[in-house]
Amino acid sequence: MGDGGNGFPVGDTRSQLERMLSGDFYSCADPELVRLRAEAAVACAALAAVDPHDAAGRERIQERLFGKVGHTCIITPPLRVDYGCNVFIGDNFYCNFDCVFLDCAKITIGDNVLLGPGVQLYAATHPTNPTDRDAGREYAFPITLGNGVWVGGRAIINSGVTVGDHSVIGAGSVVTRDVPPNVVAVGTPAVPIKPIEGLEKAAEEAAWAAIWAARKRKQEREQREAAAFDAWKRQQA
Repeated sequence: MGDGGNGFPVGDTRSQLERMLSGDFYSCADPELVRLRAEAAVACAALAAVDPHDAAGRERIQERLFGKVGHTCIITPPLRVDYGCNVFIGDNFYCNFDCVFLDCAKITIGDNVLLGPGVQLYAATHPTNPTDRDAGREYAFPITLGNGVWVGGRAIINSGVTVGDHSVIGAGSVVTRDVPPNVVAVGTPAVPIKPIEGLEKAAEEAAWAAIWAARKRKQEREQREAAAFDAWKRQQA
């Protein structure tokens, strides 16, 4: 299928919203998307302005803003979202000040999830090809936070990442790859460093196995990158 001159295939009749949610290139300047972002901004402003004692008013705004909201959803404004309607929240959710949800793809938040202040969930991403960026093309991939996840303040969860049930992300970490269940992950980029506390023996052993597997994959990536750089240096000689 050929290119229609705007970076999108000829004959693709999907809306830009449909393209965005399917993980394909889309144009963020599309009028429908501009309208949806404006509506989300209005809802976020209303959430920030509501009387803190008005729990019912807060709940009405949250139900209008998000795709799904479970029981006991506490959000401490300000909150910023791209669309809001692509965020699906489970029960017993707490979100501290200054969080950002770039929900250009679906963001799924499980039950009993805690977000520290300034946590940022970036489902949105951009191509590394500058020609594509200059043309305004973007894409996005889903983020999933499992049940019982705690994300520390100012941590960033990047596009396409899943954080497994009960895992903890250290404050200030940048998560670029999936995090297995029942581990503590820290750093930039974040890596699992230990199991969470209170696990049964079998679950703790599984967590250690996942930690060592993640470390091995990281080491193998670093070795491949070093080999590629050495090959490039030899070509320059």
